[in-house]
Amino acid sequence: MTITIETLCLRLGGVTVADIEHWIDSAWLRPEGAPGDYRFHDIDVARARLIAELRADPGIGDDGMGVVLSLLDQLYDARRQMIRLRTVLDQPQAADLRIRLAGLLEQCVI
Repeated sequence: MTITIETLCLRLGGVTVADIEHWIDSAWLRPEGAPGDYRFHDIDVARARLIAELRADPGIGDDGMGVVLSLLDQLYDARRQMIRLRTVLDQPQAADLRIRLAGLLEQCVI
C-alpha cells in the first residue's frame, strides 16, 4: 500500500509538504513517482518519521542529516548481513564451518 505526500504529512504531524519535498531533494527520502505524484511505502513512512525525530529531538540540521542517515543505513545493512550469516551458520551442514569460524575468532584480537 502506498500513500500520498499529504497523507504522509498528516501521519507525521508537524511536517509540511515543503519539508517532505526538501527531504526528497536532499535524497534523504526516495519515494516512487515524480514531483506532484509521489507515492510513499511503509518503509518511506518509517524513514520520514526517523528524519522528523532526528531533526526535533537531538536537533540534527541539514548539514549533519545526510551523514547520520548514511551511517544508520550502513548499520542496518550490517545487521541484515549478520542475520543472513547467522541463518547460514545455523544450518546442520555448516557444523564444520562453525568450528573453523570459532577458531578464527579466538585468534582475532581487536
